[in-house]
Amino acid sequence: MYTSTFIFAKKQFDDEFHRLDQRIAQAARAIPGYLGEESWEDPARGLYANIYYWESLAALETLIRDPAHQQAKAAQSQWLDGYRVEISQVLRQYGQGLPFPALL
Repeated sequence: MYTSTFIFAKKQFDDEFHRLDQRIAQAARAIPGYLGEESWEDPARGLYANIYYWESLAALETLIRDPAHQQAKAAQSQWLDGYRVEISQVLRQYGQGLPFPALL
């Protein structure tokens, strides 16, 4: 399993941002190999994170090539005050009492 974590600081979000964000989320969920997602906020530092879970790098790369994703990447400076993307391979998961994101 792989994760793509998008960590960012906000500027001002407008209607165009929200429409594009919804298109990207819908595209991700429609990709075979999409496993789920989570979002987190760190109010003390003003950071937000969207984590997507994938069966394979090929599934993740499908989202990266999506036209809505490419459009958002090109226009990110309108809405974001910096960002970082982390692509990781999950070697192990364990715990108790919290369902996997795809089951939420």
